[in-house]
Amino acid sequence: MAAQRLLITGRVQGVGFRYALQDEALKLGVAGWVRNRRDGSVEALARGAPDALQALAAWSRRGPPAARVAAVRIEALADDAVPESGFELRPTL
Repeated sequence: MAAQRLLITGRVQGVGFRYALQDEALKLGVAGWVRNRRDGSVEALARGAPDALQALAAWSRRGPPAARVAAVRIEALADDAVPESGFELRPTL
């Protein structure tokens, strides 16, 4: 298993990004969480197989149809920093 933090910027709030990312993560078998940030970005912590994390990162660069992603910053994490199962929506930070 591997884990990563994604910070997605652009027009990513108010377009269903968190819900779509959660759906995609669950389809890929990725655990973790996603939330909006007050600066207008979306943050996600994800844990899963390396190929599933790569697929989630690739999806994040596109996002749902109404999103306009400017950038995705990816940071590797220790896998124990991310929940082992489920993918939840968290409150805005």
